[in-house]
Amino acid sequence: MRVFVTGGTGLIGSTVVAELLGNGHSVLALARSETSAAAVERAGAQPLRGGLADLDVLRSGVAESDGVIHLAFSNDFSSPEALAQGVAEEGAALAALGDALVGSDRPLVTVSGTPVAAGRPSTEDDPLPTDGPVGGRSVAVVRALGLASQGVRSSAVRLPRTVHNEGTGGFAGLLTNIARQSGVSGYPGDGAQRWPAVHALDAAVLFRLALEQAPAGTAWHAVADEGDAVRDIAGVIGRRLGLPVQSVPAETYGPLGPIFAADQPSSSARTREALGWEPKHPALLADLEKIQP
Repeated sequence: MRVFVTGGTGLIGSTVVAELLGNGHSVLALARSETSAAAVERAGAQPLRGGLADLDVLRSGVAESDGVIHLAFSNDFSSPEALAQGVAEEGAALAALGDALVGSDRPLVTVSGTPVAAGRPSTEDDPLPTDGPVGGRSVAVVRALGLASQGVRSSAVRLPRTVHNEGTGGFAGLLTNIARQSGVSGYPGDGAQRWPAVHALDAAVLFRLALEQAPAGTAWHAVADEGDAVRDIAGVIGRRLGLPVQSVPAETYGPLGPIFAADQPSSSARTREALGWEPKHPALLADLEKIQP
């Protein structure tokens, strides 16, 4: 299968591209710079120059492909305005990708976060929240899944709050960066809130399985660790960086503060059973031991 991938040079996207190429697929990857295009070529894929805002480029990528995996996002969390702009840009891009696939029966695999379920781990049947600072991303994914009724084999891989590799990535990676800058390895509240996690290499396998197998209109959980207490995550970060570990105000994390403070464990039991997905790489706390001081 020839697969058009957006976000193919990021932490997750680069592993997805390698997973696809290693399993007999070819890849056309969106590249917004010469540097990204060179990285795509080194990986063995073909670059398509453009960014998420270039909707005609996205449509041309769909036209050249047998399926699409959408991963790109601005990842600018510096202010509520920057985050809102990134959410709006992604929503327009995903709409363009989905509309270009209508009536083709080709797969579209998109991405969201795992939802929150009060008092228990969330499951694949729980709805995505459409409010809050990133609720617009859920709205776009729900719309994409709705294209199942219009001849698109759409599916969504729900990623946990931390997708990690070699001690970096995801919300745990943000905690590490903030700790380096502030001199404190912090956590909001009492730190008992739990974050699910997955190794990027395991997540990549699930994206491929969804592309190859997932029925239209379905959602899947790329969750290896159901939930690590945030104070335990901060504890490893603090020890590796030689910094004190303590509670800090949720406002420390800007627009992500309410999400960082929430208890959000998640399950992948149905995903594992239905798609045969089985994580094999190090869990989050073990992987964080690779943080360099």
